[in-house]
Amino acid sequence: MGLFGLGRSKAAPREAAGEKINDNIREPKHFKVIMLNDDFTTMEFVVNVLETIFNKDKASAEALMLMVHNNGRAAVGTYPYDIALTKIGKAMTLAKEKGFPFRMTVEEA
Repeated sequence: MGLFGLGRSKAAPREAAGEKINDNIREPKHFKVIMLNDDFTTMEFVVNVLETIFNKDKASAEALMLMVHNNGRAAVGTYPYDIALTKIGKAMTLAKEKGFPFRMTVEEA
């Protein structure tokens, strides 16, 4: 027996039975996570967020933090929409716990 108690079917594949299979599968849209600069959130906090939530190595995290600091904003990653929102939510929760006015947004890639 298979998963959930269902056995394998010995029926012919649907394509062979004359049923057309739609193989026009598209990748989900991707969205850029944008980190915004402010005058209060520490550079160390931003680097920590980039390392722990966005899985950046130390050098990449520091370079991105400087881009945000110097340009006012920077894209820190591109993800499917739900994953982008989840990462932003984690970062914003951590910022709130630390008392920082840290902000992030999402834009279609």
